[in-house]
Amino acid sequence: MSSSDAFYQAFRGNFSSLLSWQQLDEFWEVLRRKADAGWYIYAIGTPVPTQISSSADVVKFVNEVGALLRKEHYEDYCGIVYTDSKQDPTLVKIFDPDNLGVACGFSNNPPLPGWILSRIPPQPLETRRPLPAGRLRWWQALWV
Repeated sequence: MSSSDAFYQAFRGNFSSLLSWQQLDEFWEVLRRKADAGWYIYAIGTPVPTQISSSADVVKFVNEVGALLRKEHYEDYCGIVYTDSKQDPTLVKIFDPDNLGVACGFSNNPPLPGWILSRIPPQPLETRRPLPAGRLRWWQALWV
């Protein structure tokens, strides 16, 4: 199986939601402990990363996206972060609070996540929605 097949198969695999904010906080701790596991950080609508991120970048991303979700997801539950494993994740989908559509329901065209953390080299995910300028600035500011 090629790495692109492995990524697409994993992306379409089974995921669990981190429904409560407490579950999400606990999961962020798992990711921080596994920051050196060889993660790619991919913002849908930007070029696909070809290099794994440093541990420091993974921790920075987890901290910043966690703060963004808390600030912009106006619910008393999370429910917009999904992982293939809560204890030993290899792929994490993080949905953008500004583009949820029917992320947790049925749709013929469900929205793509805003960001993906993957230990499998990611492949392009086509989006018809351009990355909004504010999100692009937020993304670029992370890596300055």
